Amino acid sequence: MLYLQALHDEQKADLPEYKDSDAELEIPSLVNRLPAKLLPSMVFKRESLPHFIGAARRLKHARGILINTFKELESHAINSLSNGEIPPVYPLGPIVRCKGNSYDVGSNIINDYTDIMQWLDDQPPCSVVFLCFGSWGSFSVGQVKEIAYALEQCGHRFLWCLRKPPCKGKIESPSDYVNFQEILPEGFLDRSDKIGKVIKWAPQVEILGHKAVGGFVSHCGWNSTLESILSGVPMATWPLYGEQQFNAFEMVIELGLAVEIKIDSRRDFSKDGIIVSSDDIKRGLKLVMEPDNEIRKKVKEMSQLSRKALMEDGSSYSALAHLIEDIMGNYK
Repeated sequence: MLYLQALHDEQKADLPEYKDSDAELEIPSLVNRLPAKLLPSMVFKRESLPHFIGAARRLKHARGILINTFKELESHAINSLSNGEIPPVYPLGPIVRCKGNSYDVGSNIINDYTDIMQWLDDQPPCSVVFLCFGSWGSFSVGQVKEIAYALEQCGHRFLWCLRKPPCKGKIESPSDYVNFQEILPEGFLDRSDKIGKVIKWAPQVEILGHKAVGGFVSHCGWNSTLESILSGVPMATWPLYGEQQFNAFEMVIELGLAVEIKIDSRRDFSKDGIIVSSDDIKRGLKLVMEPDNEIRKKVKEMSQLSRKALMEDGSSYSALAHLIEDIMGNYK
């Protein structure tokens, strides 16, 4: 945000022009050059750009900046922000929703939750790939069929949270399908009955924490990314909107903690169509589910570091202590 604000204000760059460009940007918080087309969606829209730039300008007037990350994950980025030119940065994460949120006994949610967790209990360790695309994640009929073809062809056990998109041209959150048969290829549910489960709602933290789950196909929202790291489950990236393309780049290229299905896919809410082919999806599924690949080892190591960061004397614990000291010092 600070880099783009300087680019806009000081170099008079026309940021929306980067949307379809082949330019690459040298951003101080990244080791690698970032393809400009992976910048957050707000930057490419002239109506939203002033809000983005305004928020970046206000950061410089804050007493401090709290970030939901941890030093071991983004050490280069955190160090790049420690040059004394901006307010102090406090990496306090990973802050994610805890397991065990209460669900009303007898409700549909608790029934769905029990059914999902019992199904996972019956699966071998690290055998299930979990597909979930956030509260705004949905796909066209054609794209849903491509996902189904890929799942059938790769043969891995799967748990797939499938949501119904809003009417064409409307920007609304997805809804539930009344019947999955109406959207999936004919016979898919019968053919995959022994190895797969399609669901309309997912208790994501609990699923990622289950021993049966070995891979996560995600839209790369930052909460989901941190939940994946904390659980030690490698991710296959499929960004849709917002800053998710940037997150996917960071996880795949910058940190080497995820495999790519796509990095540059971007959902257009005004259009239908196929974003990613079944071949690309199948390739990503096979990569993320490899039992002994280097990425799985790195994610497991980062999971341990994420937990240590929150413990007494851990990096995020210490950052919180410094924040409290600085606040108390300001009051004095």
